[in-house]
Amino acid sequence: MFGARCLLRAVRSCSSAPCPRHRPAARVSVRGALGVQSANGERVKVQGWIRSIRSQKEVLFLHVNDGSSLESLQVVADSSFDSRELAFGSSVEVQGQLVKSPSKKQNVELKAEKIEVVGNCDAKDSGFVHIHTPVITSNDCEGAGELFQVEPSSKIKVPEENFFNIPVFLTVSGQLHLEVMSGAFTQVFTFGPTFRAENSQSRRHLAEFYMVEAEISFLESLQDLMQVMESLFKTTAMTVLSNCPKDVELCHKFIAPGQKDRLEHMLKNNFLVISYTEAVEILKQASQNFTFTPQWGADLHTEHEKYLVKHCGDIPVFVINYPLALKPFYMRDNEDGPQHTVAAVDLLVPGVGELFGGSLREERYHFLEQRLARLGLTEAYQWYLDLRRFGSVPHGGFGMGFERYLQCILGIDNIKDVIPFPRFTHSCLL
Repeated sequence: MFGARCLLRAVRSCSSAPCPRHRPAARVSVRGALGVQSANGERVKVQGWIRSIRSQKEVLFLHVNDGSSLESLQVVADSSFDSRELAFGSSVEVQGQLVKSPSKKQNVELKAEKIEVVGNCDAKDSGFVHIHTPVITSNDCEGAGELFQVEPSSKIKVPEENFFNIPVFLTVSGQLHLEVMSGAFTQVFTFGPTFRAENSQSRRHLAEFYMVEAEISFLESLQDLMQVMESLFKTTAMTVLSNCPKDVELCHKFIAPGQKDRLEHMLKNNFLVISYTEAVEILKQASQNFTFTPQWGADLHTEHEKYLVKHCGDIPVFVINYPLALKPFYMRDNEDGPQHTVAAVDLLVPGVGELFGGSLREERYHFLEQRLARLGLTEAYQWYLDLRRFGSVPHGGFGMGFERYLQCILGIDNIKDVIPFPRFTHSCLL
């Protein structure tokens, strides 16, 4: 599943036989190896992730990619290299000879002499449990009031009745339910529809869309959370490229020329990190005129987000530590000053802007109690406060809009073009 996180383990060699003495292998990227026109047995070392594996009686075939190219390098090895740890998603270091391939599908292939598993990847071992969070809820997780209220059609006839005895809504996020379940299963995720009653017909907003959300217990830093987010983005992208190459190529060729290179650029670089305060300063110094004047304490708008990504070289960028007043009650107080912030993070990507939103959650009872009291929400969220009274632990999580993710990797400009039946203000056909 897309939400599963690979667990790094100690380096394990897959070969029990000692390798013959050779001159040191030159390290090359997958892109560099594929670009060799006439391979003559040069000894090279390639590092990357396994995108597919096929084992025959005497031969083992691996396709390895390091993010430098959308195409993978074929590795041919003796069947004795086969191992449980050689699995889809595992990171490996392969040394061997770069030779001409007999296949018409690629010019070269790597004849393996040594394969080391750097990081094992087994979704079953990652510990994430899939939770089906409810679509109907009494919670407003985001606190923005952009909710669709659910009422039985018969209420028109009997207005004094309330089916659930309290107002209920279509969910805007499964986060609060995931927090409950993370107290039992440590690492949980959900993938399902969410709803926002935003009066917007923009190219990146829908009234109904899908979200991948995760919550992780015993998570104590934004850095750890950002590693999971970056890994999810890159692993998912590589999975799509590996399993659906022709579909992606079709979009890149006819709808978004140049997107292939832009996506490669995103995948091969480490994502950048800046603070909200740094982001505002960058925007203030920009020569571009913005519709919304950037200032500390104000939300970042789409025009700001896209500028920041351009400023950072079209590499996805994490913006962290937002003003407390901008964010929902559940985000962890940084206890800083004079500009009061919370441990929040948004991931901005080229062409879209915000793709992920996440934070460390406020696990400290008295901090959460005081904030709920100030907002007049204590009674409504007493159950949530009680979670902090019984074995609370540091934890955090995030959500990723699936349709925006498709926009990002495929280069689709309008979000309504990546979902079969788009729902938005003044439009709900079928």
